[in-house]
Amino acid sequence: MDSIAFDPKDLKLFDEPANLLKALSHPVRLCIVRGLIRKKKCNVSYMQECLDMPQSTVSQHLQKLRNAGIVATERSGLEVNYVLADERIGPIVHILFGEEECES
Repeated sequence: MDSIAFDPKDLKLFDEPANLLKALSHPVRLCIVRGLIRKKKCNVSYMQECLDMPQSTVSQHLQKLRNAGIVATERSGLEVNYVLADERIGPIVHILFGEEECES
């Protein structure tokens, strides 16, 4: 059996992708991201209604996604909308659900 030539210093290369996957690994966060891919932008109130969860719960999940750099906010007056911030996430989610990627 061939051994994999691996320099332990290269392990740092895996930190950021692993953190993205960790953030996506919760069903609610995955649902939020999939919804943002489809809808392009959305506010917390709409997500709360769709998910049938308290706003505080949805906000906690959004904060984890923001911390991972997966989503970002856009302000329009008093309204705050969430958008996908990392273009790598769309193809990952499409693969997970066996979907064809939509052209924008």
